[in-house]
Amino acid sequence: MKRAIYAAVAGALMLGASSLSANAAGKTIAVSWKTFQEERWKTDEAAIKAAVEAAGNKYISTEAQGSAQKQAADIEGLISQKPDVVLVVAFDSDAILPSIKALSDAGIKSIAYDVQFEDPNALYITFDNVGVGRIIAQEIQKVKPEGNYAFIKGDKGDPNATFLFQGMMEVLKEGLDSGKIKNVCETFTDGWKPDNAQKNMEQCLTSTGNKVDAVASENDGMASGVVAALTAQGMAGIPVGGQDGDLAAINRVALGTQTVSVWKNSVDLGKVAGEAANALAEGTDVTKIPGVAKFSGGKKRVEMNSILLAPTPITKDNINVAIDAGHITKEQACAGVAAGAVPGC
Repeated sequence: MKRAIYAAVAGALMLGASSLSANAAGKTIAVSWKTFQEERWKTDEAAIKAAVEAAGNKYISTEAQGSAQKQAADIEGLISQKPDVVLVVAFDSDAILPSIKALSDAGIKSIAYDVQFEDPNALYITFDNVGVGRIIAQEIQKVKPEGNYAFIKGDKGDPNATFLFQGMMEVLKEGLDSGKIKNVCETFTDGWKPDNAQKNMEQCLTSTGNKVDAVASENDGMASGVVAALTAQGMAGIPVGGQDGDLAAINRVALGTQTVSVWKNSVDLGKVAGEAANALAEGTDVTKIPGVAKFSGGKKRVEMNSILLAPTPITKDNINVAIDAGHITKEQACAGVAAGAVPGC
């Protein structure tokens, strides 16, 4: 069903893009990346670039290196190059708003890619991050329905940290209310950095006397820091959740040190975003782009046009899904795993 949803959106966009490609030739599509810290962003970039160039358009980009100030300067520089559309992966969703206004004032259309900034004129394209949070919590709860839970959240300036936590709380509310589950640690992690996540987890273990039964980490990079902290205390193997489908995370799932990695197929997302950008560059009304629906789930409740794709949970029972899709090789996924110990390995 999830693949069918993507196929319907991507297929319709592809048809639209093919009919527009001759007219859209010479358009420029830019991306302002917040960072390439997580390996997934290079996959996103390759997919966006391929979709843009397939339509005969030009791809340009900048990387903010995890700095809101640099991202503002980057976008100012992009405006001077007069692109038709700019996709923005915002480092700080509030700090970016003056730059988004500057794009609009210059007659340049904007797309909030994966990270929402709340501007009613922008198109928001991402996976259902509330749904991702639900999946992380569901998979952890299957393994550990009761006990002390720690929540390692992303950067507080990124709305995805809030969306993910919202989804987790929807799933865990009954257990928390009943006292069967206890929230013993909950902390934001500056820059989503694994080192900061490891420090947060170490502090959690110290404050609880190692009495932590499960950890909901909001991405795979941070989960690596969590697992490092747990391993140092001889606690590797307790349920740990994450998301992004990082290659190292999928291997941890196979090894049993991570319970789930919610895979947001960046190839799918990038392709849909690139084709949507091509359509906007040609002048297609945003409401006519396949898959677009209204979204107002941000903290300010600003209504935006959006495309939300469905993610795929990767657990030890379906690692073959990521392998069969070409996202990871069997050798990478199963490194260190005894043959036959895990389905797919």
